[in-house]
Amino acid sequence: MASDALPKIAIAERLAQKICALDAAKLPAAVREKCEQLVIDVVGLAVTARNEDYVRAVLAACDDDGPCTAIGHGRTLSAAAAAIVNGTAIHGEDFDDTFEGGPIHTGAVVVPAVLAACERHKLSGDAALLGIAVGVETMCRLSTVAPTLTHKAGFHPTAVFGAVGAAAGVGAALKLTERQMVDALGTVGSMASGIIEYLAEGAWTKRLHAGWAAQSGLRAALLGRAGFFGPRTVFEGVHGFFHGFANTTKGDYALIADTLGKEWVTETLAFKPYPCGTMTHPYIDCARRLAKRVKADDIADIVCEVGEGTVHRLWEPLAAKQKPANGYAGKFSTPYCIAAGFVRGNVGLGDFADAAVKDPQVLALAGKVRFAIDPNNPYPKNFTGHIRATLRDGSVIEERQPYMRGGAQEPLTRADIEQKFLLNARHGGWNDARASAALTLIGSLFKGPVNLALLRE
Repeated sequence: MASDALPKIAIAERLAQKICALDAAKLPAAVREKCEQLVIDVVGLAVTARNEDYVRAVLAACDDDGPCTAIGHGRTLSAAAAAIVNGTAIHGEDFDDTFEGGPIHTGAVVVPAVLAACERHKLSGDAALLGIAVGVETMCRLSTVAPTLTHKAGFHPTAVFGAVGAAAGVGAALKLTERQMVDALGTVGSMASGIIEYLAEGAWTKRLHAGWAAQSGLRAALLGRAGFFGPRTVFEGVHGFFHGFANTTKGDYALIADTLGKEWVTETLAFKPYPCGTMTHPYIDCARRLAKRVKADDIADIVCEVGEGTVHRLWEPLAAKQKPANGYAGKFSTPYCIAAGFVRGNVGLGDFADAAVKDPQVLALAGKVRFAIDPNNPYPKNFTGHIRATLRDGSVIEERQPYMRGGAQEPLTRADIEQKFLLNARHGGWNDARASAALTLIGSLFKGPVNLALLRE
């Protein structure tokens, strides 16, 4: 872009102005409560995954110790290392929050980055609150500019939008100036990454994406604070963020900043009842209801109406989705999730063990599940489910789920989220007394100095 064609006020500048004008004390009560629920959820997820192989691998790869907490571990790390370890653990079981308009997962990226910055720089709870709120809001808004195009381009939206959200959140917590914030946002555009080839064989890289985005955003904020010069047209430029990650420079850029501070999409954040790909959830609900009406042996065929944007991740290649390569691959297979929900009556962490996805009874039913694209499906604005089962006698039974449970239309309560936390902490080896103490800490996190020592082993 020629210099005389540069906009007078770039998107990053407008966003920086809005962020720098925010005050933690003036955040809506609903946003504060959602941020607190988010921390409860992600800490439980970090604990539940703390002994998994992929977390141990990331922890072993970090050779820089420091003052920051790796949740559920005794060793303390540098801020960047803590961000990548915690982010990977939180996102690892795909049980973390979702923004339905994205779809993206915010907590696994923003919370580890902001909390690491707060520990490293001895920031207060109100800085943590503001940073988490800003990071989540920024990440969600970015994901709505050009819906579905990031996935189509082969990138993971949580990874690429997450890096920007983490930079904005850490920048807000550190109270960057507008100029520093613009530089941080401009720089993080070159630090974002994350391709979705993990889908091919259930590889671990998706798990890493959240942690990588968290540490990238943290580093970008520190670079911005130090005066590192980043392009202010990072978002809308002809070689900018959306050109690179969505193959477009067109989109509704007004969604990024125009109403920031007046409206908060953070309030609509969804929490997952099942540890698998979000768009499979309404189909699991349908399968569980169907199981109360018919036996698996009586089913000849199942066809599900689906949104076109979900097919390449959750339905194709169909033969591979009907027989997942491993437990992690099962999390992104709607046929498997449907069959597991039908046969077992629920879907939990144990249903994605490598042995669980080899269950002949579940695979037999998964092999009967097909899909048909519904051109009127509201994805990604709303996640719906549908099952049409043709029985061996020729009769047809249907089930529909009009929205995701845990989302805006049927949110989980705080009590639900705390119960999920306790179950996840127990799965990770914490007793209930330890978990209850952690809940108490989280409840006071935004009220005083940030001290996460109680979350260490």
